[in-house]
Amino acid sequence: MTLPQEASVAPGSEPALRESPIHDAAPDDLICPAQRIFDPAAVSAEIDLLAAEAESPKDLRAGAVRVLARAQETGRAAIEAAFAESARASRGLVHSYAWLTDGIVSEVFRIATHHLHPLSTPTRSERIAMLAVGGYGRGEMAPYSDVDLLFLTPYKITPWAESVIESMLYMMWDLHLKVGHSSRTIKDCIRLGREDYTIRTAMLELRHVTGDRKLSAELLDRLWTDLFRETGPDFIEAKLDERAERHRKQGGQRYMLEPNVKEGKGGLRDLQSLFWIAKYIYRVQKAHELVGLGVFRPEEYWSFEHAETFLWAVRAHLHLIAGRAVDQLTFDMQVEVADRLGYRDHSGRRAVEHFMQDYFRQATQVGELTRIFLTSLEAVHLKREPTLMGLFRRRRKVRDGYAVLHNRLTVKDQDAFLSDKLNLLRIFDEGLRTGMLIHPDAMRLISANLHLIDKDMREDREAARIFLDILLKRGNPERGLRRMNELGVLSAFLPEFEPIVAMMQFNVYHSYTVDEHTIQVIATLSEIEHRTLEDELPIATRIVAEGQINRKVLYTALLLHDIGKGRDEDHSILGARISRTVAPRLGLKPDEAETVEWLVRHHLLMSDMAQKRDLSDPATIRDFAKAVKTRKRLDLLLLLTVCDIRGVGPNVWNNWKAQLIRNLYRQTAEALETGMEDLNRAHRSEEAKRALRAALADWPQRDLRAETQRHYDVYWQGLQHETQLVLARLLRGVTADEIRLELTPDPDRDATRVAFVLSDHPGIFSRLAGALALVGANVVDARTYTTKDGYVTAVFWMQDAEGNEYEAAKLPRLRAMIEKTLGGEILAREALVSRDKLKKRERGFQFPTSISFDNDGSEIYTMIEVDTRDRAGLLYDLTRTLAENNIYIASAVIATYGAQVVDTFYVKDMFGLKIYSAAKQATLEKKLRHAISAGAERARA
Repeated sequence: MTLPQEASVAPGSEPALRESPIHDAAPDDLICPAQRIFDPAAVSAEIDLLAAEAESPKDLRAGAVRVLARAQETGRAAIEAAFAESARASRGLVHSYAWLTDGIVSEVFRIATHHLHPLSTPTRSERIAMLAVGGYGRGEMAPYSDVDLLFLTPYKITPWAESVIESMLYMMWDLHLKVGHSSRTIKDCIRLGREDYTIRTAMLELRHVTGDRKLSAELLDRLWTDLFRETGPDFIEAKLDERAERHRKQGGQRYMLEPNVKEGKGGLRDLQSLFWIAKYIYRVQKAHELVGLGVFRPEEYWSFEHAETFLWAVRAHLHLIAGRAVDQLTFDMQVEVADRLGYRDHSGRRAVEHFMQDYFRQATQVGELTRIFLTSLEAVHLKREPTLMGLFRRRRKVRDGYAVLHNRLTVKDQDAFLSDKLNLLRIFDEGLRTGMLIHPDAMRLISANLHLIDKDMREDREAARIFLDILLKRGNPERGLRRMNELGVLSAFLPEFEPIVAMMQFNVYHSYTVDEHTIQVIATLSEIEHRTLEDELPIATRIVAEGQINRKVLYTALLLHDIGKGRDEDHSILGARISRTVAPRLGLKPDEAETVEWLVRHHLLMSDMAQKRDLSDPATIRDFAKAVKTRKRLDLLLLLTVCDIRGVGPNVWNNWKAQLIRNLYRQTAEALETGMEDLNRAHRSEEAKRALRAALADWPQRDLRAETQRHYDVYWQGLQHETQLVLARLLRGVTADEIRLELTPDPDRDATRVAFVLSDHPGIFSRLAGALALVGANVVDARTYTTKDGYVTAVFWMQDAEGNEYEAAKLPRLRAMIEKTLGGEILAREALVSRDKLKKRERGFQFPTSISFDNDGSEIYTMIEVDTRDRAGLLYDLTRTLAENNIYIASAVIATYGAQVVDTFYVKDMFGLKIYSAAKQATLEKKLRHAISAGAERARA
């Protein structure tokens, strides 16, 4: 793309200063008739009457504020009512708020200069102009935008001007306007604009509102001749640096699930930065002028306008819902904004998910527009290589048909490039091969010719080979896949991928959209292959290093594992069915395609087994080994699982999950190698006892014999050796009226371990859960066992609100609270009422409650799985309900996914038997559901 050069305009020939509509006809793009928003003549007449009757300036000012406040309230109500009728008419809305503000500011100025501080014969120095700057200067205001004003005087501020400004500010503050103001001379403006790019940018959007028009025109003339002219490259570089820093502060990702509509990547500020630079370089007043200059194609300008309209609508609704300036689209706000914009539930997805998918698609479009525009400007105006330096620099060799322009990959001949549609894939492969970014001209060419990627190309074996090369042969394919996705190539080549592009999963667990998650997952596998995660993922790294896995199968499975999301059907089942057709199309052999289908169908299996089942129960390992069948599938599934969890978002993968996955992998690998018979309890119990005797060799034989004989086999099977040592020491010499506990950091699991020993009695598990809930603990695993001599040995692993082990300094306070609760000084049921509250931002999450009973998953227990909305007191409510129905809880496995939790309880009835009765199961389920719903109501109150 060839851009027009920086405009060169002779002094005095610049465009006319944009005027306030108060002084001319009202704009024709307001959201409702101008008179309904603000009637200047009527307001001025009413204030003139007040001035005639007022006994003092103070009375006049107070009366004027009342009149203006009423006019402001009426105007805001009219705008809001019209916006409620046309919820996406944001252009009219932002101009209407600017019109209303112009009216109020102009009238305040008139009151100050005509009634409060009139001058019969003003001198040349006693002039003042009111100019709007920033967004207000652009004539665009959200409902609660700041009112940014420049009080401009020709020379040093006179006492009269100082009085006028002071009176104006007091009136505007009384009107509760958030005013950002500065008082400067023309000379000040030039000097400060030269020193500060933020001030320079604000003055780029100057608009005369009222006061001395000639003074405003003089400032504009001086800005263009003395400041803006011939400083374009510096300004562009400053704006690009500012944009990069802003994105970094906002998280660096366009697809953060609670985006900032104004400052985030792909937000309004990106569009505004684009326009600021365009105005600075080309002297345009409106974005559509960029079409005539050849900067944008007509369809690109339409995309610009559509994205801006959409983002302004979202921001305006945010302000109106909150009643203040709010730009973060938090989860609770997303639900309300979606409703206001008219989104509805359909196709198995909530309205808010459809809304956020549209939001992220718009953010992507903004990214493409700004990338094309700003990168091209950077190439034309910035960092031009000195000729001699260019002579000595070695260029990377590119294949025939390609060229290097400003160190970016582009095409030599557009017609020749398009003559072979496979080039629409080859250019991404070439970009990864050479390590070069793709030039904006080439990106535009690709975007404009996506129609060439047709059915014939999708079934072309050479196209499949090129695509697999991008995945498998160029190092980390992340950059290539992301650019293919953003330009629409990925969806064009794999139409099955299109529904998940920018698809949001409305929960606090997933940090990215589905397509971005998929790319993150693939990037993680590449990191494992390059051994950069060896310390964190030793088993996964070893498996890859052994070179026995089929990379083509694994990368394809990762690409397709979530491709079925967003439909009514289970996404694993649907995804497997989709992969059945996509994998062969990508050139995979029948046995490879079958393995991909199996991996997609079961990509959650290992995570679910590790996090929702008791890994100490031989039945868990036996069931998983039967499902996996071979070591090859086990290795592939481990890699897919690790990449999938790590790709969910920052800090989701932790030592706790790592420990569970490794434990399941090692036990299953051993079972597949040596046979299922090694999983029997007696064998493992004897091993645990031998380890304990060796560790406690200094104990008297009598004490050792008592310890090894007081526990049932499930105890020896269910706990790690280190935990059994802790409990042995707590049990030694314990009396019936004692409660002993030990809190120990468990860094290997990112948790704090709490071990209890006390006399057994009904409901003990619930009391322990209540005590931990009161200290704000998030229980991630729990085991409780009864000794043959009547004591309970219980172990809970807990994390703080951030998912980490508790700091050592907090352990004494935790211990004191737990002891008070277990001692009866604090009643958990009553104390939790005030603490079991849902966070406002998470109230919009909805997870249907599912309760299931499984008598086959464990040899001696019934498994009750409760899948529902998480909250602080949930575990206590569930365990109390089970206790009240004489259900003994042996262990609880807690898997938390953001605001969703799956609690699995291993239980027996009061006779020590499994719960087979369908009637008893139905009754218990009804009571558990009641406990969940009653607790949820309490949490929302």
